[in-house]
Amino acid sequence: MTIAYWCVLAAILLPYVWTLTAKLSSGFRPRDNHVPREYLDRLPVGPAKRAHWAQLNTFESTPGFMAAVIVAHQAGAAQATIDALALAFIGLRLAYGFFYVADQAMLRSLVWMAGLGCIVALFFAAA
Repeated sequence: MTIAYWCVLAAILLPYVWTLTAKLSSGFRPRDNHVPREYLDRLPVGPAKRAHWAQLNTFESTPGFMAAVIVAHQAGAAQATIDALALAFIGLRLAYGFFYVADQAMLRSLVWMAGLGCIVALFFAAA
């Protein structure tokens, strides 16, 4: 399996880092697990709520990344390029979550755009 494919697995699991962050930093209790979505939606704006929002955005970004990696592989793009872009995407998505939780809106938006750039670059590498 290529590094890029391992990055796909990492992208699938990454939202749960932010879910765990939201729950652990907000006093989540086992009884809250009966309605976890409602619990997270009711959080006041702060680091835990921002971690929840990072989770949602990370779920949203994953399908495009997965498609880009698969398309790049199928089209025969250079493996080193695919791997580098995939690793960069994962690193940027981690930074995105950290900046989101820390309420660093400008940095968050910049790394979000860079992550999207990695997805676009994977498609161009496949061209």
